[in-house]
Amino acid sequence: YAELATAFPHSGGDYVFLTRAYGRHLGFLFAWCELWIVRPGSIGMMAFVFARYAREIVPINVANSPQLSMLVYALGAIAVLTLVNILGVRQGKWTQNFLTTLKILSLILIFVVGMFLLSPAGEKPIDPAPDQTAPFNLYLAMILVLFTYGGWNEMAYVAAEVKNPTRNILRALVLGTVSVTAIYVLVTVAFVRGLSFTGVQQSNVVASDLLRLAFGDWGGKMIAVIICISTLGVINGQIFTGARVYYAMGRDHRVFGLLGNWDPQRSTPIWSLVVQGVITIGLVAGFGWYQDGFNNLLNFTTPIFWTFFFLVGLSLFVLRAREPEVPRPYRVIFFPFVPIAFCCSCCFMIYASVTYAIRNQTYEAIWAIAFLVLGFIIALIAVRSPRAVSVPKVGTDK
Repeated sequence: YAELATAFPHSGGDYVFLTRAYGRHLGFLFAWCELWIVRPGSIGMMAFVFARYAREIVPINVANSPQLSMLVYALGAIAVLTLVNILGVRQGKWTQNFLTTLKILSLILIFVVGMFLLSPAGEKPIDPAPDQTAPFNLYLAMILVLFTYGGWNEMAYVAAEVKNPTRNILRALVLGTVSVTAIYVLVTVAFVRGLSFTGVQQSNVVASDLLRLAFGDWGGKMIAVIICISTLGVINGQIFTGARVYYAMGRDHRVFGLLGNWDPQRSTPIWSLVVQGVITIGLVAGFGWYQDGFNNLLNFTTPIFWTFFFLVGLSLFVLRAREPEVPRPYRVIFFPFVPIAFCCSCCFMIYASVTYAIRNQTYEAIWAIAFLVLGFIIALIAVRSPRAVSVPKVGTDK
């Protein structure tokens, strides 16, 4: 990603790479799936995590239904943060920095409590309950764990808005990914030490349960507040970067020209944000009113997400062969072994997500395939012009 983003520092990230490597039809199909499947699903999943902890702070009861109660919180979070980003890039950036700082501080607090303020759970077991543990499922485990790390590549989507992209894109990708990995691994160790492995399995709000064990009810509510703020940060970042994909698509395809409008006063693609918000709210409402909205959206997005991730990995090989003259300020180390490992991992995740959906007979994946087929048909009809990709750097087309 560092090589691709520094070689092609335009707004749109994966859309730009896929379009240059495979042509306008596939680029359009990616943006279509990002608009209708991947981005709304990712935003919606984090909105349901927010809702789960928000109900710990202010319980609400909508029609005696936990699902509908969580849905109200999730939809509210998406609507408010979309509005914040519509107000301007400064508001979105300040919001993101503030929420990210609180997220890191909250994770540090969890680590300190789990490692230093509590005795190991093995010495002080919590509420022994009947063992209802399901058989271990490697596929589901990898889907959920890698979802946790999702977003490490988001820098590529705003490459055109980065100062000194040659240096800062690589720095942000490497330092960000390494930092998040270290923090999450340490926090997981703290969870298991403080609650025990079984306790973590049985908890629906792990962080709140850990601090409640240390500080009582007020500790549980305090961490619930912090986690709500941190999940809002994730949602805000996804809203911010997702709109840049549709802006790039709108610049390239006349049928979606409305999305290619850039507001120079607010430095943001307002119509892309509006359309993204409306679609996300609609899909979250559709998949969130029954059973578990988080899992429903996970089944909806995962196969498509990893398929395009795989194609981005292959695009590195294609673009090196097709456009060798393009300056590459950074070239991936240990080529071709690193991108081959990346592509193989993506293939495993495609297999894992499809297998999991089939085994559990989830029809959400069928909806994703329907959206994909519709996008393919529209791409064949609407994408006619062979003109080259001409996504300008943000700010150069005022």
